[in-house]
Amino acid sequence: MVIFTVSAQHSALRAGQFDYGSWFPNAPGSLKQPPPTSKGSSDKSTLLDTLPDMNTSAYLVSVFWLLSKPSSDLVSLGQYPEDYFCQMAPQKRIRDFQAELSFFSEAINDRNKGLQVPYTYMCPNNISNSVSI
Repeated sequence: MVIFTVSAQHSALRAGQFDYGSWFPNAPGSLKQPPPTSKGSSDKSTLLDTLPDMNTSAYLVSVFWLLSKPSSDLVSLGQYPEDYFCQMAPQKRIRDFQAELSFFSEAINDRNKGLQVPYTYMCPNNISNSVSI
Protein backbone atom coordinates (compact mmCIF):
# COMPACT_ATOMS: atom_id res chain seq x y z
CA MET A 1 0.00 0.00 0.00
CA VAL A 2 2.82 2.41 0.84
CA ILE A 3 4.62 1.72 -2.44
CA PHE A 4 1.41 2.40 -4.41
CA THR A 5 0.77 5.64 -2.48
CA VAL A 6 4.26 7.09 -3.01
CA SER A 7 4.53 6.03 -6.64
CA ALA A 8 1.45 5.44 -8.81
CA GLN A 9 -1.12 7.32 -6.73
CA HIS A 10 1.16 10.31 -6.23
CA SER A 11 1.92 10.38 -9.95
CA ALA A 12 -1.75 10.17 -10.90
CA LEU A 13 -2.58 13.14 -8.70
CA ARG A 14 0.50 15.22 -9.44
CA ALA A 15 0.78 14.81 -13.20
CA GLY A 16 -2.67 16.11 -14.09
CA GLN A 17 -2.71 19.15 -11.82
CA PHE A 18 -1.68 21.63 -14.50
CA ASP A 19 -3.94 20.12 -17.15
CA TYR A 20 -6.91 20.45 -14.81
CA GLY A 21 -6.01 23.57 -12.86
CA SER A 22 -4.69 25.76 -15.67
CA TRP A 23 -8.28 26.49 -16.71
CA PHE A 24 -8.88 28.53 -13.63
CA PRO A 25 -12.63 28.00 -13.04
CA ASN A 26 -11.83 24.28 -12.50
CA ALA A 27 -9.69 24.95 -9.42
CA PRO A 28 -9.45 28.65 -8.54
CA GLY A 29 -7.34 28.19 -5.39
CA SER A 30 -8.80 31.38 -3.89
CA LEU A 31 -12.02 33.35 -4.20
CA LYS A 32 -12.83 37.04 -3.68
CA GLN A 33 -16.43 36.23 -2.68
CA PRO A 34 -17.94 33.27 -0.86
CA PRO A 35 -19.11 30.46 -3.15
CA PRO A 36 -22.83 30.35 -4.00
CA THR A 37 -25.02 28.58 -1.48
CA SER A 38 -27.76 27.51 -3.88
CA LYS A 39 -27.80 26.16 -7.42
CA GLY A 40 -28.82 28.48 -10.23
CA SER A 41 -28.39 31.64 -8.16
CA SER A 42 -25.27 32.93 -9.92
CA ASP A 43 -24.58 34.32 -13.35
CA LYS A 44 -21.54 35.37 -15.39
CA SER A 45 -20.99 38.57 -13.39
CA THR A 46 -21.15 36.66 -10.09
CA LEU A 47 -18.53 34.23 -11.39
CA LEU A 48 -16.24 37.03 -12.58
CA ASP A 49 -16.63 38.92 -9.27
CA THR A 50 -15.79 35.74 -7.33
CA LEU A 51 -12.67 34.60 -9.21
CA PRO A 52 -9.35 36.09 -8.04
CA ASP A 53 -7.48 38.86 -9.87
CA MET A 54 -5.03 38.16 -12.71
CA ASN A 55 -1.87 38.25 -10.52
CA THR A 56 -3.25 35.73 -8.03
CA SER A 57 -4.47 33.53 -10.88
CA ALA A 58 -1.08 33.63 -12.62
CA TYR A 59 0.70 32.78 -9.37
CA LEU A 60 -1.57 29.80 -8.69
CA VAL A 61 -1.31 28.51 -12.26
CA SER A 62 2.49 28.68 -11.97
CA VAL A 63 2.26 26.59 -8.78
CA PHE A 64 0.18 24.01 -10.66
CA TRP A 65 2.80 23.98 -13.42
CA LEU A 66 5.71 23.55 -11.00
CA LEU A 67 3.97 20.75 -9.11
CA SER A 68 2.95 18.83 -12.21
CA LYS A 69 6.12 18.97 -14.30
CA PRO A 70 8.30 15.86 -14.19
CA SER A 71 11.15 15.95 -11.72
CA SER A 72 14.59 16.56 -13.20
CA ASP A 73 15.88 13.47 -11.37
CA LEU A 74 12.96 11.18 -12.30
CA VAL A 75 13.62 7.49 -11.75
CA SER A 76 10.77 5.53 -13.32
CA LEU A 77 8.84 2.91 -11.40
CA GLY A 78 10.73 -0.38 -11.26
CA GLN A 79 14.10 1.14 -12.16
CA TYR A 80 16.94 0.99 -9.67
CA PRO A 81 19.99 3.06 -10.68
CA GLU A 82 22.05 1.61 -7.85
CA ASP A 83 22.50 -2.10 -7.15
CA TYR A 84 20.63 -2.54 -3.88
CA PHE A 85 19.78 -6.17 -4.57
CA CYS A 86 22.58 -8.68 -5.11
CA GLN A 87 20.80 -11.99 -4.48
CA MET A 88 19.20 -13.91 -7.34
CA ALA A 89 15.65 -14.08 -5.90
CA PRO A 90 15.13 -10.30 -5.60
CA GLN A 91 16.83 -9.70 -8.96
CA LYS A 92 14.43 -12.15 -10.63
CA ARG A 93 11.43 -10.44 -9.02
CA ILE A 94 12.69 -7.07 -10.21
CA ARG A 95 13.08 -8.39 -13.78
CA ASP A 96 9.57 -9.88 -13.63
CA PHE A 97 8.19 -6.60 -12.29
CA GLN A 98 9.99 -4.63 -15.01
CA ALA A 99 8.57 -6.99 -17.67
CA GLU A 100 5.03 -6.42 -16.34
CA LEU A 101 5.58 -2.66 -16.32
CA SER A 102 6.87 -2.83 -19.89
CA PHE A 103 3.74 -4.76 -20.91
CA PHE A 104 1.51 -2.10 -19.31
CA SER A 105 3.49 0.70 -20.96
CA GLU A 106 3.07 -0.89 -24.38
CA ALA A 107 -0.67 -1.41 -23.81
CA ILE A 108 -1.13 2.21 -22.73
CA ASN A 109 0.92 3.50 -25.67
CA ASP A 110 -1.12 1.37 -28.09
CA ARG A 111 -4.37 2.77 -26.68
CA ASN A 112 -3.02 6.30 -26.83
CA LYS A 113 -2.24 6.02 -30.56
CA GLY A 114 -5.95 6.34 -31.33
CA LEU A 115 -6.59 9.25 -28.98
CA GLN A 116 -6.51 12.91 -29.88
CA VAL A 117 -5.20 13.72 -26.39
CA PRO A 118 -3.19 10.78 -25.00
CA TYR A 119 -3.59 9.75 -21.37
CA THR A 120 -0.05 9.37 -20.05
CA TYR A 121 -0.39 9.96 -16.30
CA MET A 122 -0.41 6.27 -15.33
CA CYS A 123 2.06 4.98 -17.91
CA PRO A 124 4.80 3.25 -15.87
CA ASN A 125 7.50 5.19 -17.75
CA ASN A 126 6.04 8.41 -16.33
CA ILE A 127 5.51 7.17 -12.77
CA SER A 128 8.27 8.07 -10.35
CA ASN A 129 9.74 5.34 -8.15
CA SER A 130 8.88 7.52 -5.15
CA VAL A 131 7.51 10.94 -4.29
CA SER A 132 9.56 13.58 -6.08
CA ILE A 133 8.63 17.18 -6.73
